[in-house]
Amino acid sequence: MKKLLSVVLVLALILIMSVSCTGSNNSTPTPTPDQSTGSNNSGGIVKLGLGQNISIASSKNADDENGPVGQADTVMAAVGIDAEGKVVSVTIDTAQARVNFDKDGNMTTDPAVELKTKAELGDDYGMKARSEVGEWYEQIAALEKWMTGKTIDEIRSLKTNDKNAPDDPELTSLVTISVQDYIAAVAEAFENAREVNGAEKVGLGHVISVAKSKGIDGENGPVAQVDTVMAAAAFTADGKTAGVIIDTAQVRVNFDTDGKLSSDPAAELKTKVELGDDYGMKARSEVGEWYEQIAELEKWMAGKTIEEIRNLKTNENSAPDVPELTSLVTISVQDYIASVSEAYDKAK
Repeated sequence: MKKLLSVVLVLALILIMSVSCTGSNNSTPTPTPDQSTGSNNSGGIVKLGLGQNISIASSKNADDENGPVGQADTVMAAVGIDAEGKVVSVTIDTAQARVNFDKDGNMTTDPAVELKTKAELGDDYGMKARSEVGEWYEQIAALEKWMTGKTIDEIRSLKTNDKNAPDDPELTSLVTISVQDYIAAVAEAFENAREVNGAEKVGLGHVISVAKSKGIDGENGPVAQVDTVMAAAAFTADGKTAGVIIDTAQVRVNFDTDGKLSSDPAAELKTKVELGDDYGMKARSEVGEWYEQIAELEKWMAGKTIEEIRNLKTNENSAPDVPELTSLVTISVQDYIASVSEAYDKAK
């Protein structure tokens, strides 16, 4: 009897161990953070946006001692947005370009001068001399940091004071500059955002030129023309382009022969994309309006590495000279490639 009981107990123990091992082998392993679908998608960039805000309100008439000054301030914002509609990456900058003329209406600014944005100027922008909380690039970095992780409604709802500077405990000791134009540019980036796949970083790039400005010419007064190419670009972990948005603010500030401003300083200024068919390229182009051509270039860039984009073959007019684009894009693309290249170099 004792021997039989011992056999039963041994068999029971073997059965228990067998069930335990089988359950362990068949159970689904707990995923690590890297394996979890939720972790892979959390915080990922699913949309890319480019926004801008343009003003010529700081332009000046000639006076008894000085000639006129044409000034174009172009705020730019590149934004990466996650699946919950929150900011994952944001870069804000301002191209503050001035074109100076003497009292006789002759242009005195070098048309070939390299123009820098406020962020690029860094400490040379000179705000620290009149600010207790930091230089412009430091203040805009604090604003960008505050925006990260927020929805566009939260950003739009930022409380400001009578000078349009933040009136929020998180920012009052860090940001004293007016933020209304920066918020407007980010809001536009949200509104115009496009879907992208696999993006992990977003960058903002630009090229600024005043080369088309002109001094007084007979019956025509001086014209300050500031062309600001801007690009928002998203990139994957392996360095490929997930999406690109390119636009150009072609701003003209006109003066009469007496050096008085003849352009409306309060006018709403549009980019080439915003102008659409009103830009007027179709009249002299067989392949499409500017916004249509730039869309084809953006499409071509998607999925390529920055080296492939930089190495795009062009003709003597700097237009693409590759089979995929020659019948679609006849505009000069060198500045667009340069702006996307800078976006890659500065992506975050």
